[in-house]
Amino acid sequence: MVLLVDIGNTHTHAAVADGGGIVADARFASESLALGQAERPLAKLLRLAKAERLAGAVFCSVVPRLNTPLRRLLRGNWQCAAWQLTARTVTGIGIDYPKPSTIGADRLANAIAAHARFGAPVVVVDFGTAVTFDVVDASGNYTGGIIAPGLSAMTDYLHEKTALLPRIKIAEPESVVGRDTRGAMLSGAVHGYRGLITELVRQLKRELGTAKLPVVATGGCAELMAAKLRVIHRVEPWLTLEGLRLAGRARRPAWWRT
Repeated sequence: MVLLVDIGNTHTHAAVADGGGIVADARFASESLALGQAERPLAKLLRLAKAERLAGAVFCSVVPRLNTPLRRLLRGNWQCAAWQLTARTVTGIGIDYPKPSTIGADRLANAIAAHARFGAPVVVVDFGTAVTFDVVDASGNYTGGIIAPGLSAMTDYLHEKTALLPRIKIAEPESVVGRDTRGAMLSGAVHGYRGLITELVRQLKRELGTAKLPVVATGGCAELMAAKLRVIHRVEPWLTLEGLRLAGRARRPAWWRT
């Protein structure tokens, strides 16, 4: 079995995969890697997946300082080598971008998985701390994207910068017209972002010169946003990890035969 690890700014998402796909996943604080506290959640994940040993690991990271602690942990505890997905090692898609090294590796993983599932062109919308769009053009090249503030980031900002607006949890609004402060903030965030996504997809279709453009959603608010958003064709909670799995299988095929 192979370990897949997506190191994010706040949380790390890890999974165990075999030849058939992802078996089990877990999340833990990214800082635990620096503090030497990531062994426990990873060991628990391996037990859950019934993985007695690891053939290898594939990871991507947007926190470079945590890469070495991860490698040391895997090598020391599981005698496991780790292969990193970057713009230089990417496989499954091309890159048509002025500075490839500036692309977040998690975004490349998303693009790999979406392209493998839907072909090209295709767009990924990732609902995280930021709402990001990643675009694979008709030639199968990662060609760029769009970045907007995340839903929680927007509502948290309103709370922090005003005296009377509360901190709220993102949920489906009861109506477009808010009947209280919380309802009004939810409407602005959820309905507002659905409008933003619909308009951006419309413009992407025009710029890419296509009438059909599959849109894949992932991230924390993906299910909520996609529920009433026709332009989103599929929600894939494990999209980033699946991209790592596909990239690793292409580069290290022997791992999947172990």
